[in-house]
Amino acid sequence: MATVTTALIEKLQKLPPQRIAQVEDFVEFLSTRETRLTASQRLGEALSKLDALNLPPLTDAEIEAEIQASRQERAALRT
Repeated sequence: MATVTTALIEKLQKLPPQRIAQVEDFVEFLSTRETRLTASQRLGEALSKLDALNLPPLTDAEIEAEIQASRQERAALRT
């Protein structure tokens, strides 16, 4: 890994500033993409566990109650 890092740094040092900015943007893009991929995998695992519980689906009234409770909670935090 150290050899790859050294070679990459040497290549970066040869680039003009505008290209370095593009490289930074691309690295940020890759990092964000990796974070989203990890979050997506965790969400899939959580949904699988939830599905395995074999619970009945929420009713419209239960969903509305959850929404209202969440809104009240956020409103309380703002004051």
